Amino acid sequence: MFSHVMLGSNDLERSKTFYDALFGAVGGKPGFPIPGRDVIMYMHNSAMFMVTKPIDGNPATHANGGTIGFGVESPEQAEAWHAAGVAAGGKSIEDPPGLRQMESGGGYYLAYLRDPDGNKLCAMRMMAS
Repeated sequence: MFSHVMLGSNDLERSKTFYDALFGAVGGKPGFPIPGRDVIMYMHNSAMFMVTKPIDGNPATHANGGTIGFGVESPEQAEAWHAAGVAAGGKSIEDPPGLRQMESGGGYYLAYLRDPDGNKLCAMRMMAS
């Protein structure tokens, strides 16, 4: 449904360290710089994610109420994603990683973090009912 996600950062080296660890925990490759631009790009499973210094020159800020969700293959992968993010400078938020039941049965295994710039991220695995 989306073509890409791009987040702003005030420190691209710090962001690269964080996102390399986060995506590496789920089988992704390290990000690479786009020549001539202040952008780090990640590509994995046909998805594209980028971190950039804001083009307008103003400081990067996070969206209040916004969340970027990343699909993972299993609860164990969500746990590894979360642990890698915390170890690389992210902050665990919301409830601890775990299953959130739906009234209709089934549920989602969710893990939430804020990246070093304050962006809210979520690893999600839909669980069978």
